[in-house]
Amino acid sequence: MDINYELYKVFFYVAQSLSFSEASKHLYISQSAVSQSIKTLERKLGQPLFIRSTKKVQLTPAGQLLLKHVEPAMNLIRRGENQLFDSQGLGLGQLHIGASDTICRYFLVPYFRKFHQQYPNVPIKVTNATSLNCVDLLEQGKVDLIITNAPNTRLNQSYIRKTVCEFHDVFVANPAYYPLKSRVLRLAELSGYPLITLERHCTTCEFLHNLFLQHQLELVPEIELSSNDLLIDFARIGLGIACVPDYCVREGNEDLDIIETKETMPARQIVASVNPTLPINAPTEAFLDLLPSL
Repeated sequence: MDINYELYKVFFYVAQSLSFSEASKHLYISQSAVSQSIKTLERKLGQPLFIRSTKKVQLTPAGQLLLKHVEPAMNLIRRGENQLFDSQGLGLGQLHIGASDTICRYFLVPYFRKFHQQYPNVPIKVTNATSLNCVDLLEQGKVDLIITNAPNTRLNQSYIRKTVCEFHDVFVANPAYYPLKSRVLRLAELSGYPLITLERHCTTCEFLHNLFLQHQLELVPEIELSSNDLLIDFARIGLGIACVPDYCVREGNEDLDIIETKETMPARQIVASVNPTLPINAPTEAFLDLLPSL
């Protein structure tokens, strides 16, 4: 089926904004031209893509399915254009990384500094997302490289270029409220204390829940938060016992004790991954070379 690329482009911007007027502003064409393009595309595909009403525009199931395929294609084209323009002006391009707040703050900052020192004219762009959502960014071509926790149920193993770090999760508490440093607790005993964990739908939460299930226990957090920094802050003021990566509490947390557990906490990794179906630009390769490898 021969369908003009411009029709898909119009569809993409309408689907992104769910507004014919917003799409027309972005594309610098009239709203009637946008409407006509969508009608033409719907006629060629033989089914409606949008539900139109006076107040809002919604995607039909067919429109949602088409967007899943059109969005990565649009991102790939934009990515290619950016690489061409960047190569003309900078000789190396742009580095665009996806990573969680925690990994950025506690692991990547020294490598960003080193990269910037070596390539001061190369822009660094970081998109923060959970390790699970970073995989979506990579598959959609929205980032060049992701640095995430592993195991990661969404991450295809063939995407992993290198394992850059190994760490353990630890339970931490303020000894003024929970004087437990001299004890070795079973997970079953820890379950009796107010536990503070990350919110659901992240690799750390999946890991913890699976760990407790392996010991026939149910993890029921007292508090669920959006970042490891908040977990540490809440533990520091005595609201409970937090579970965080050990690299988050190596320095500057003298008011927190690490609680030893009877059960061994399995090691996890931080991995660097690329999408093998997409070309890898020079900045990505240069940054990968700076990262350590286990």
